[in-house]
Parts: sequence; C-alpha cells; structure tokens
Amino acid sequence: MKKNIPIGISNYRTLKERNLYHVDKTLMIKEFLDDSGTWISLITRPRRFGKTLNMSMMSEFFDITKDSKDIFDGTKIMETEYASYINQYPTIFLSFANAKGTRQNTINSIKDSLREAYDKYDYIFNNMTQREQKDYVKLNKALDNDDPTLDGIEKSILFLMDILYKYYGKKVMLFIDEYDTPFIEAHVKGFYDDIKEQLASLLHNALKDADPLEYAVLTGIQRVANENIFSDLNNIEIYDLSSNGYCQYFGFTEDETKQILEDYDLTFNNEVKEMYDGYHIGTIDVYNPWSILKYTKNKKVGYYWVNTSSNTMIKNAIKDADLTFKKSFETLIEQGYVDVNVKMGTSFYEKSQTSTLWGMFINAGYLTIKDEINPKRYRLKIPNLEVVDEFKDFLSYYFDLSSVEFLDNIIDSLLYENKNGFLDSYTQLLLASSYHDLTSENSYHMLLYPLCLYLSNTHEVRSNPEEGKGRTDIIIKAKSSKYTSYVIEFKHGSKTDDLNILAQDAIQQIIDKKYDVHLTGRIIHIGLELYSKNVAMKWIVKQEN
Repeated sequence: MKKNIPIGISNYRTLKERNLYHVDKTLMIKEFLDDSGTWISLITRPRRFGKTLNMSMMSEFFDITKDSKDIFDGTKIMETEYASYINQYPTIFLSFANAKGTRQNTINSIKDSLREAYDKYDYIFNNMTQREQKDYVKLNKALDNDDPTLDGIEKSILFLMDILYKYYGKKVMLFIDEYDTPFIEAHVKGFYDDIKEQLASLLHNALKDADPLEYAVLTGIQRVANENIFSDLNNIEIYDLSSNGYCQYFGFTEDETKQILEDYDLTFNNEVKEMYDGYHIGTIDVYNPWSILKYTKNKKVGYYWVNTSSNTMIKNAIKDADLTFKKSFETLIEQGYVDVNVKMGTSFYEKSQTSTLWGMFINAGYLTIKDEINPKRYRLKIPNLEVVDEFKDFLSYYFDLSSVEFLDNIIDSLLYENKNGFLDSYTQLLLASSYHDLTSENSYHMLLYPLCLYLSNTHEVRSNPEEGKGRTDIIIKAKSSKYTSYVIEFKHGSKTDDLNILAQDAIQQIIDKKYDVHLTGRIIHIGLELYSKNVAMKWIVKQEN
C-alpha cells in the first residue's frame, strides 16, 4: 500500500508519525555539523521549497526534551558519526511563517511563536535569581497579546537561551524559520516603521555575542541587510541561491523526482521536466518540490506553485521600474534570458535599485541563475513553464493593464483559431494599454510576443527569426499536427494610411519572402497594420503542405 502524499505538512514529527511519504533530507544535519566553523547560518530559498520542514527536522533531531530516535530510525543521518548527537541540546524553534496580514495579526503571530517557546520550557523558570524573576515578569507582560506592539520583546530570545544554558549546562541550538516574513509583510502593508526596530533588535540580541548560543540557523526568502541584524556579526555565513552550501536539501533533485514518480506509477517525461524543473541552486539542478508532490497526488500536470502566495511587491516594483529594468525585462521576454547585474544580499524594499529588483525575482523563485558571468553579473532565465504562466500577471502590470483577461483571450484565440476573437481581444488590449504610447513597430511586437509564449506547451515560439528570404516578426510553430502554426507580421502605419491595404501588404511579404518555409501542416498568416490604438488585420489560412 502506497503512503499518502503530504501536502502542506511542515512538521517533521507529524510527517513521520503519520507514515506519510517523504524524501530523506537528513544529511542536511551532517552538513550543518560538518560546518562547525560557522556559528550562524542564513539560508535563503523561495517559498514552498521545504524551509519549514527542514527546520522542523533539525529541531526534532537536536531537541533535548524529546526522544526522536523512532522518527529518525532508518534515516541517512543515523548512519553517520553524528547519530549520537540526537536529542542532546536545548533547542529553540521559532517560525514567523504566519506573521502576515494586518499589523496586529503580524504582531500577534510573532508573540505567539515566542510564547510557545516559553511555554515549552515552563519548568525551567523555578530557580531564577531575583533579577531574573523581575526580567521574566516584564517579558511575560510584553509577550501578552493585550499589548498591541512589539515593545519590550527585544531580549526575549536571549533571556530564554540564558535560562536554558543555566538549567542544562549546555549551549542552545536556535532555529528561526521565515525570519523575514514579518519584514516583507510590514513593508507591503505599510507598517514597516512600526515594527522594524523591535523585530531587528529581537534577532540581533539573540545572535550577537550570545554566550549561551551553540549554533543558529535562519531561513527566509532574502537577506534583510539594513536593520543591523547581521551587519556586525563576526561569524555568519549566507547561503543564497548562488551558493553551493545546502543546495541539494531544498527542492528535489532529478534522481529524487524520478524516484517519487516511479513510486506512484507515474512517468518521468519532458512534460514534467519542462513544467517543474529549471531551478539552479549552486551547482545543483532542482525541481519545485511543492509542484512535484501536488502532481504526484493529483496525477495531472498543472500550475500548482504559482497559486500559493502573493507577488504584490514584485508587481508594484515592475510598475514603478526605471527604463534600464524595462529594457532588460523586454530582452528577457524576447530571447528567454537576460544578462544583468544582480544584488541578492540586499532586499529590494530596503534599497530600490534595478539590481536588487532582479535579486528579488531570483530569491522569490520567478527567475533562476543560468550562468555566473562575474561575481556581480548573471545570466537569468525563467525556470519552467509553470513560472512562465505567472508572468502573465507581471506582464499585465508591465503593460499597465487592469486585467489579465485580455491576455488569456488572445492565447485561446490562437490556440483554437478564433479569428474574430483574436482581433477583438487584441483591439481591447491596445485600448487598455498605455505601453510606451505604442509609437513603433517594436512596441506592438513586444505587446503581443510575450503572450504567444504561453503557447509553449504546444508550440515553439520565436521572435524575429531568419526564415526564407528574410526575418519575420513572430513564428508560432506547432509541435504536433493537432495544432495550427502561425506567421505574424507587423506594419506600423500613419494617420493617413489605409490600414487594410497595408495589412494585406504584410500578408504579401510573408508569401513573397517564404517566411513559412519550415512549417508544415495547417498554417495561418496574420498581417497586422497598426497606428496608435487602431488595428487592421488580415487572417489567411494557407493550404496544408
């Protein structure tokens, strides 16, 4: 009998006790202990890449209050020299993953996580000094949700570590999951200034020269650089998406993906690879773990990861981006990759630059590093077709559209040969768009070409390819005889031109220059003549070759 697939379960003990399917990532613990020269580790990864589950696993392994031998029985870590480290350290595990929503919900979630850590060790507070008792009372009052602020919590982690060290005579393992979520949420929702100082002090006090700290690991999407959390720490290592450290433990490798699919009688094929592969972490190529598990459970290829979180910050950043970013963004869409300067060590909301915006795209999982050109410059690409679908949202913001409905309608019109539907949708798109005031042939090209890329499941889409006797604007080549191929040619007219005549000229150019020479099966030629937000179209079905 096959094990059930866990969806949304991020507690390692629950996963193991319910005997749910899992991929053994316990050698992450060995890599962590091998790296004994690093006191504090910050690991940044996109959402839904297993951060919380891995942190829960590490906490369960070290936690001195638990007997975890049963849930680690048969795992890879128990075959190493570190098996004896199990349940040997006082451990604090905090997760800020739910610190989102309104200002008060964010504050309450942070306090709840801290309160839970205190409640777990309520038995250690019996033998405190008078001064410790006084501090303990103050901290308990600050952690009460009746106080609508984070005032007074700044030393709550440090105090708990001090008492644990005194009680057990052993230094503390500290794990903080999704440490940056409240920072990001506060920025997006407009209350960043209300919480940043207290939250930054909470983390900094726990990490800076803390005698009771053995090791600390933090996970998040990005590094918060400007709030003095990490700036003066002497022994911290940052493992971002370009680093080799821990690269195989977040996401599934190709071998792991093949094994999962084999275990559930599914075939590893190009469709799975094109939809969910493409992420590069250090030197490892990984698959999106959330999407692979959802696909395995549903037995249907679909868009799973893109529906799991908001991308508000990126969309707003695209809308307000400068010309440098916009030119590079167009290059990314047109050729499938772009070479740009990237800063991943500073969050975009702290320092709004083109380089930090590209860093946010990478950290959030919407782009991946294909090659490192130099330590500051990278070749970036969209990792897979699942993320390509998310770019419809980004493109609607880029083109300053109120809805992505125009985009979906245009795609469907091409897929199902709906001539009138294509013209109507494209006309509505022009009317709704303020993109570059639509003053050149290239601006019209860039408005349509990115949408054609959403046919990539069924078609090969190319921009400005050399075909026949020249270079046409867009070729949409069907991958099988079930679908129709397209050749699209643009012409930019003037106020006095007869657009219908020029649209016919565009069709004649396709024919005369044999732009469809390498296409077979059913082919449609589309000539588009445009001026401002006016369009004339000729749609000609060619006889099958």
